[in-house]
Amino acid sequence: MWERTRRTVVFITHDLSEAVALADRVLVMSARPGRIVADMPINLPRPRHVRALQSDPTFLSLYGQVWEQLERGIAMSGGASGEL
Repeated sequence: MWERTRRTVVFITHDLSEAVALADRVLVMSARPGRIVADMPINLPRPRHVRALQSDPTFLSLYGQVWEQLERGIAMSGGASGEL
């Protein structure tokens, strides 16, 4: 649908691989109180094929970076030490 209309889409998910596979930009939020702790551009070419991305080195690197930012956001909020 997005490829047809090119309208802005705001997609909220807890699934990091889904976020990286679908987004052009990922905003990572901290735990309570929810604050944006990272604004990450996702520079993967389109069209994207989700199954092919699972072995793509760039996808895997971006996925790891999002995890790092999420863990940092939890630590900043006083959450459990890296446990999600």
